Amino acid sequence: MSRARTPLPDAVVADALARAPGWSRGEDGALQRARRFPTPAAAFGFVSGVALLAERHDHHPELRWVFRDVELRLVTHDAGDAVTMRDVELMLAIAELP
Repeated sequence: MSRARTPLPDAVVADALARAPGWSRGEDGALQRARRFPTPAAAFGFVSGVALLAERHDHHPELRWVFRDVELRLVTHDAGDAVTMRDVELMLAIAELP
């Protein structure tokens, strides 16, 4: 199984979450983040940035965008909906977005 499809131990995920303010682990184990922006345009800018990062990382988050609110969820479906290094790397890149 490739590194991108190997589920990570909880301790590794917890360490990564400590480096990504605002992110948490959902009840289903997924990495998740919800943000409210001052304007719909700001939310759109963030979503656009996420889309560009997702393409670069060849990994695509579950994304919900309504008006000023954006919700993200990251898991690797090929790994049985587990969190893998692929999810952590994309989360950390998204965490750098304004």
